[in-house]
Amino acid sequence: RTPAPAPLRSVREARFFSDGAWRDGGVFRREDMSPGDVVDGPGIMIEPHATVVIEAGWRALMNPAGHLVLERAIPVKRENSVGTKADPIMLEIFNNRFMGIAEEMGYALANTAYSVNIKERLDFSCALFDEKGDLIANAPHVPVHLGSMGASVKSVIRDNRNMAPGDVFALNNPYNGGTHLPDVTTVIPVYDADGDAPLFFVAARGHHADIGGATPGSMPPASKTIHEEGVLIDNLHIVEGGVFQEAAVAKRLTESAYPARNPAQNIADLKAQIAACEKGVLEMRRMIDAFGLDVVQAYMRHVQDNAEESVRRVIDVLKDAECVYPLDEGGRIKVAIRVDHEARRADIDFTGTSPQLPNNLNAPSSIARAAALYVFRCLAKEETPLNEGCLKPLNIVLPEGSLLNPAYPAAVVAGNVETSQAVAEALLAAMGALAGSQGTMNSLTFGDDAHQYYETICGGAGAGAGFHGADAVHTHMTNTKITDPEVLEHRFPVVLEEFSIRRGSGGAGRWRGGDGVRRVIRFDRAMTAAILSSRRNIAPFGAAGGGDGKPGVNLVRRADGTVETLAGADSARMRPGDAIVIETPGGGGYGALSED
Repeated sequence: RTPAPAPLRSVREARFFSDGAWRDGGVFRREDMSPGDVVDGPGIMIEPHATVVIEAGWRALMNPAGHLVLERAIPVKRENSVGTKADPIMLEIFNNRFMGIAEEMGYALANTAYSVNIKERLDFSCALFDEKGDLIANAPHVPVHLGSMGASVKSVIRDNRNMAPGDVFALNNPYNGGTHLPDVTTVIPVYDADGDAPLFFVAARGHHADIGGATPGSMPPASKTIHEEGVLIDNLHIVEGGVFQEAAVAKRLTESAYPARNPAQNIADLKAQIAACEKGVLEMRRMIDAFGLDVVQAYMRHVQDNAEESVRRVIDVLKDAECVYPLDEGGRIKVAIRVDHEARRADIDFTGTSPQLPNNLNAPSSIARAAALYVFRCLAKEETPLNEGCLKPLNIVLPEGSLLNPAYPAAVVAGNVETSQAVAEALLAAMGALAGSQGTMNSLTFGDDAHQYYETICGGAGAGAGFHGADAVHTHMTNTKITDPEVLEHRFPVVLEEFSIRRGSGGAGRWRGGDGVRRVIRFDRAMTAAILSSRRNIAPFGAAGGGDGKPGVNLVRRADGTVETLAGADSARMRPGDAIVIETPGGGGYGALSED
């Protein structure tokens, strides 16, 4: 290598504090360095507007671009740093490192995706899983995705015994760990150098703007079977030996009774999901290089144990409770919570819930699991990452053939967006945690053969003891953005006429419920619009004497001024000049109003 430049003549050495002690080191000028020059620490590099301290065991290298790069010269001795036993400080560090990797995956997915739904609305989730497929950490993405994705990873493990390095699998099968067909999950197994068995898994789930089905956007309000909702993908080998199987993917997307309307967009988003997963693989390998595989795997267990203990502390103060939560369509969710304080465990029993319905509100078993995981994580006081440990103290009972554990080929598209909200609301109501929130995701789709669009619309949050409900927010099982008006109107032939807070829609009370919103979209060309929504007939409930929130309203305003009312699950043929009007529910109030 090129010899290092000489120290400054006026000051040959400096004394500075580093790594717990005062040290002597040379002083160098950045301007004296040329590409290829190296300075070993300890030392100080000065420049007009900065000072760089080069620690002992490190070196500074000027690269061909003139950048100063610091790199470790003496490797860290792992046996003297981090061990495999749980340490409170390292536990917090690993919690954040794992979550940070999932967040980096999310940034990669948003930056490389094609569809508005994933790129702009951020309707996706990324997470890390251990070698068994148990959730280790996730970014703060979509709760209904995160709590259910582990079942998809476990199905990949179960059904692909011959997986190998360079493989990627995709699936959306609601009867094999999925939620509904638009949510497609990509899973990558990560191997050691020998490639003997997966060390862990990374996965990314994205809601595709269209995956086929009876209506554009793949959220058909009137579906009766899963096959009317789009293309079903079950453990499809989309990358084999590092090669993307584009022909096989395109064939699967197009050879169906209701094929995908824009397979090129699906493929582009799948490639973005793979890129996100590869980012997770890269960052996990960097962590393993820094700490050692034994330490990383040990802390995968420790973070789950920590989350488990946080939920057990919630169970310690719980009492037996139950709730019957009525649905707009006439069904119901019944849940009983039975607490065993001695064992610090709880049964979450949904016996008494309606049998599976002839509509599409049926929710695969992974949905109730996701809702329970979300609710008990919310009740934990500690800043505990959402992971598999949260579920270990819970026994979830889901009767077969029920609304929450339907049999193939029951339709399920609204189970993910609507029934998931109802399960979360029922659990929170049983424990008296807060009043009802809007209780729906207000899933709006529209499109034709050329355009497909999907969004969920915010509403009012329920109030609780000591706090008002928030206005115009996504609540509980959804956590996506709304598309910016400029992007919406640029990518689709529509005009956003109004997006405002629906004042007065929140329930009254000592603590008021949050207000919903009013959203009006006018069409410039003929399209089909569809809405999947709840709490149009039954109002979000108030609690502890608080008032109910206002139910939602779905309307079509025709170009000639006439207005038509749509049901909670409905569709309409939109002509140029027509507008769809969605008024979302408000949250319930909490506590009786003071007579003062």
